[in-house]
Amino acid sequence: MTDRNPKLTKAERTAAARDQARAMREAQQKKDRRNRLLVIWGVVVAIVAVIAIVGVIVFNSMSRSVANNGTSPANANQYGGFTLTSTSALEPAEPFDFDTETLEPAPEEAAEDAPVPPGIEASEPGEPIQIVEYVDINCVHCADFAATYDEQIAQWLDAGEITYEYRTVAFLDRSSATNYSSRGANAAACVAAESPESYWDFMKAIFAQHAAGEVNNAGLVDMAEAAGANTENLESCIDDGTYRPFVKYADQLARVDGIAGTPTAYVNGAEADLNTFTETVQAAIDANK
Repeated sequence: MTDRNPKLTKAERTAAARDQARAMREAQQKKDRRNRLLVIWGVVVAIVAVIAIVGVIVFNSMSRSVANNGTSPANANQYGGFTLTSTSALEPAEPFDFDTETLEPAPEEAAEDAPVPPGIEASEPGEPIQIVEYVDINCVHCADFAATYDEQIAQWLDAGEITYEYRTVAFLDRSSATNYSSRGANAAACVAAESPESYWDFMKAIFAQHAAGEVNNAGLVDMAEAAGANTENLESCIDDGTYRPFVKYADQLARVDGIAGTPTAYVNGAEADLNTFTETVQAAIDANK
């Protein structure tokens, strides 16, 4: 009878033992690598979580530190906006005192047929068409809108066919660790107050660089200077957040008035379809002559 399970030789037993030991070592090494990776990823997740928590704390702290009342910048209207009458001029307006705590809270559910916000109305016959745009400095869609229509808007402005009012909000501060929406809006208010002739160019510039990311205060000063603004008082205005309370006021006004997103534009007293913006404005201009 043939032996179906022949006895292994010593050399074969030694080789088998070595193979088994090697397999066990490799299995243990794989397990150790997996454990190290799990530890590393655990640390990474923990760090990210800590950074997020710190960011929220800093953001909330910065938001709470902004005063609820103050005095508006020169050339700002009571609706939280700045109105261009040409690409080098703002409609003059005297500073006024405000207090966000006196504003009525926004309704819990925004009505679909919300009324047109205050200060927006059809122009008298023969007068320039009023355009009001709610914008957020950190809004990519606002940047896209500016890239698409700024050249045409400038032509209408300098022809005296329209006025163009920016009402700058800070909806997107919630997604910025540096409160870029508010800081950018403050910088725009500083330019409007100190160098109104440069306001249009500054707004163009700040949206044109959107794809490059958020800008620090020094960068905002440089941008204002490149737009032709007088930087004598501008640096301190931007660094100190001089008009952050006004930005808070304008932002809260927009929320109270039912503005849910940016850009939102009103042409001649009615909300405009942004897909047909040029046609809507031109039709209003032609009809109002």
